[in-house]
Amino acid sequence: MTGSRRAWSTLSTEWRAGIIRLGIAWLVILVGFIGDWAAMARQWWDISTYNHVLLIPAILGWLVWQRWPQLKTLSPMGWWPGLVLLGAAAFLWLLGAMSGLDLARQAGVVAMLGACVPLMLGVRVSAALVFPLGYLVFLVPVGEELVKVLQTITAEITIALTHLSGIPAKIDGVFIDTPAGLFEVAEACSGVKFLIAMIAFGVLAANVCFLSWRRRVAMLATCIVVPIVANGVRAWGTIYAAQIFGVEAAAGIDHIIYGWFFFAIVLALVIAGAWRFFDRPLGTPAVDIGAIERMAWLGRLQGRALSGRAALAGFALVLIMARCWALVADTLAAPMPARIDLPAVEGWTRVDYAPAIWWEPRAEGADHRLLGRYRDGKGHEVDVFIALYASQGEGCEAGGFGQGALVPNSAWAWQSSGPSIEGGKGERLLGNGRIERTAVTWYRQGELLSGSNARLKLAVIADHLLFRAEPTTMLILSAEDSPRGAGESAIYAFRASAGPLAGWMDRVAQVR
Repeated sequence: MTGSRRAWSTLSTEWRAGIIRLGIAWLVILVGFIGDWAAMARQWWDISTYNHVLLIPAILGWLVWQRWPQLKTLSPMGWWPGLVLLGAAAFLWLLGAMSGLDLARQAGVVAMLGACVPLMLGVRVSAALVFPLGYLVFLVPVGEELVKVLQTITAEITIALTHLSGIPAKIDGVFIDTPAGLFEVAEACSGVKFLIAMIAFGVLAANVCFLSWRRRVAMLATCIVVPIVANGVRAWGTIYAAQIFGVEAAAGIDHIIYGWFFFAIVLALVIAGAWRFFDRPLGTPAVDIGAIERMAWLGRLQGRALSGRAALAGFALVLIMARCWALVADTLAAPMPARIDLPAVEGWTRVDYAPAIWWEPRAEGADHRLLGRYRDGKGHEVDVFIALYASQGEGCEAGGFGQGALVPNSAWAWQSSGPSIEGGKGERLLGNGRIERTAVTWYRQGELLSGSNARLKLAVIADHLLFRAEPTTMLILSAEDSPRGAGESAIYAFRASAGPLAGWMDRVAQVR
């Protein structure tokens, strides 16, 4: 404690005032947006994909400590363009709050932390801290969006290696059929957790160990390519072992190796391969303060100074405006009908819903849900699911994680992308390894009709920014896909009989 007091007393008045201002701002952001920080912390702790993020705060502290001897020679001051950066970060959070997109909310609060540094300490200090400020991005739990892409890539690498090793096999999406049994490249096997952690490591190593930009880019590229290829090799190794030892033994070995040794071995190999190319001499300062002080353009920017009290006042005003705007937008809700019904479709008859494997899409927070089955005279059968929402937000997101045709931890697994009928999002699902199903999803929001979750979010954001209440309708048409293509044909036949899709959805939802 005595050492800390002595260190504090040796700081200049400007630094002590700047640190106090920054501490106040960060405390307000941490407390004022505690819900977003708590949600991130739960993901860091509970989801293995993000467990490495628990190390990021310590890494950030170490990066600042590296630069502290040089930072102390600068003079911190308030900087009014920092309010623009803070406003942009708060607006990103606002967009997430309006659309129910947690990723935007979380990225916004992290960006607000970073924006406080130039606002409270100035542009030269921020220039010296540009890498730690950029590294804040790894606090945001992002990457799950890559799972399906990585599943597909891993499956393609695996089948290629399986064929090269002389094992007869057939691939269907992310499922690989071999003499030893059927293997699925499941979400947990996509390698996304390995890839995200390796990217975070690669960015850190590129900054700490290299001066050459070519070598930095090469290091980062290696940390992207190697884990993807290595994960394909690991999946192939499981299939190869299963042909010799059996499926259960191979799966057990895979889980032990992947969980305890695989990441460490590949990481060690990457470090060993890059070691001889490290070009940052030991003892080299993390930042060149002399170069920063000589930059004339930084001097011109630094001239836009702001008093400490004004910086704190502007900070408070930006956050209050974002919070109030989100609060008002959150109260918007479109009027809902008392009930909705599946309409009659010419040439089709409503029949009992009796799937071979129970399938029911998830639509949490929807005000109305309907699920039924239609059959035409040719024997086509189509399952129709409709969900109607008065608003979109936390707990009621039509395109949110785990919502829609594929319900996590159910009998159904994602097999591959499916047909994009009339702009819908097509998916092929496999139930209990034996029943195939095609599902196509559309969203209707105002004039929007699309299968894109991103376009739905943008439409919701536009409505909330204009304080406009519009209902959201989610429609999923699905059919069992045996023989292959039968599901797609049935959906096309149903669509031809139902008429224009937008009008049909609006009539069901009673919004036109």
